[in-house]
Amino acid sequence: MHQKIFHAFNQICRAHAIRGRVLEIGATPDASTLLSLPALARATEKIGINKAGASRYGNFTILSGDANAMTCFPDRHFDAVLSNSVLEHDPFFWRSLTEMRRVARPRALIVIGAPGYGQGRHEKVIRRWLAILPRWLHPADGWALQHSTLTLGLHNYPGDYYRFSEQAFREVFLEGLERTTLRSILNPPRFIGSGIMP
Repeated sequence: MHQKIFHAFNQICRAHAIRGRVLEIGATPDASTLLSLPALARATEKIGINKAGASRYGNFTILSGDANAMTCFPDRHFDAVLSNSVLEHDPFFWRSLTEMRRVARPRALIVIGAPGYGQGRHEKVIRRWLAILPRWLHPADGWALQHSTLTLGLHNYPGDYYRFSEQAFREVFLEGLERTTLRSILNPPRFIGSGIMP
């Protein structure tokens, strides 16, 4: 995980002073997992879930399971639910979103990170390239390049299905949550959205 992503999640969790139970979707048994965030030092319980299998690392347990149907957890159980770089690998990501809301208690923090696309800093670079390249290298006056966007390359863990827009974060991922925030970091963009369960 990129340090800027780790830092952004840590800032969000610190601002919400998480003290209770925390669930990470897609947790890994190493120091880069979100359950290792310094801001979660006072959490009473840290649990991860991952399709790759059960494991233990530091002071938390990772259960084997699918975020599309987290039957191992009761309703309204967690004070924070975190997920980073998981939903793009989930062919049925909307099921995982539903489950995240189901297991989150009222007033719980939900934080989701995923690769995105959108207008960004690359547009100036593309315009500069178009100005110096011969016209025959960019048909239709470079229309396709001018109207394109950078996205994170394919990374099959195990599949790679989606990239999301800011609109998808606001209207789908954070739908129904309160006090929502959305950050765009890195280039190509990674979006980190957060909100509070009503």
